[in-house]
Amino acid sequence: MVVIHYTAMPSARAALETLCNPATEVSAHYLIAADGAVMSLVPEALRAWHAGAGHWGAVTDVNSRSIGIELANDGFSPFAAAQMDALADLLRGIRARWDIRPERVIGHSDMAPGRKIDPGARFDWRRLAREGLSVWPEPAENVDTADFPPLMRAFGYTATEDADLLLQVFRLRFRPWWTGPLDATDAGLIRDLARRFPVDVNAACT
Repeated sequence: MVVIHYTAMPSARAALETLCNPATEVSAHYLIAADGAVMSLVPEALRAWHAGAGHWGAVTDVNSRSIGIELANDGFSPFAAAQMDALADLLRGIRARWDIRPERVIGHSDMAPGRKIDPGARFDWRRLAREGLSVWPEPAENVDTADFPPLMRAFGYTATEDADLLLQVFRLRFRPWWTGPLDATDAGLIRDLARRFPVDVNAACT
């Protein structure tokens, strides 16, 4: 898998110092600055401490099964065009080297709902999907909202059974800025994802 993060720090330099300091016990394979500069910090074949507690599908030790990419961003600002361009180029190379399917490119919030919110509502998942580097849903019709939790699990959201939290984390990625109770649009969107990209719950694969 690939897990995308933001640094929640004021600058790429500050993030680099933190990620390279053994005392912080946090690391990532890559850090991308706002100007598009890509810094390789940990070899892709080695484990980096970027994900922490959480899981996706059958993967419960995400650090050992993923490549972590940190984007220098304070968590509130838009992601710079040069940074997104660099991310797209980096993802193309990673996916080619490791044969990672687009649905296995996820956000930190996806595998750690309630604990993490990055890369956040401002991150352009739709752009990555247009370039074949992640996924984006199309609405399905006539889906019962009661099916929302099992459909979320079928797509890969397996780190929580809290229905309200599932809705929050889903909307953070696929319906940013939308509010209100679970509706038919939420159910239809996750139905499409679960149908096209069902997670293999029996295989802890990349």
